[in-house]
Amino acid sequence: MSTDDSPEDGPEGSSDDREGVRDRLEQEAERATEEFDDGIVDLLSWMLDTETRARIYVYLRQHPASTSEEVADGTGLYPSTVRESLAELNEDGKVERRKRESDGAGNNPYEYTAMAPSELVGSVVEDVQDELNTVFNLDCHLGVGNSGGDEPVTISVNDAEPAADNDAEPAADNDAEPAADNDAESAADNDAETPDDA
Repeated sequence: MSTDDSPEDGPEGSSDDREGVRDRLEQEAERATEEFDDGIVDLLSWMLDTETRARIYVYLRQHPASTSEEVADGTGLYPSTVRESLAELNEDGKVERRKRESDGAGNNPYEYTAMAPSELVGSVVEDVQDELNTVFNLDCHLGVGNSGGDEPVTISVNDAEPAADNDAEPAADNDAEPAADNDAESAADNDAETPDDA
């Protein structure tokens, strides 16, 4: 009988071992994700003013078109806090709000989707640039030194675009004549107001 028991114990033991390894790997992956999320939330807290708004933004990037109730459940935040923060984020243009479509009668709640990270970065660049220029020109603001009130700090954000933008870049080197054809697009998409050699 002991001969019959040992083959069964061997596979069961290795199955338990595999489950243990799988559990440890899942725990490590979860820990790494939490640490990554904490770092991102810290940075987003600076960009979005509060940790609450940052957590909501991250949740909405992972789960677009969520209702305030779904966001509250997913983040563990109080529903009233989530509703208030979503209203602020919507007012600031950081999230988009629209009514959820429903076939039945009744209340159709709002669903929220966060703006793309590249758009979020673009939305804060001007503020950061202004603050850096204020520091750079501190002597001018204090009335000491001979700083001429220059604004030497220029930050531009280039979003990865399809090949169409790559084709336009070489043309910009040829005295910028082709850029005149799509002047409005260039100013909006590439922040072309400040040339590199100006």
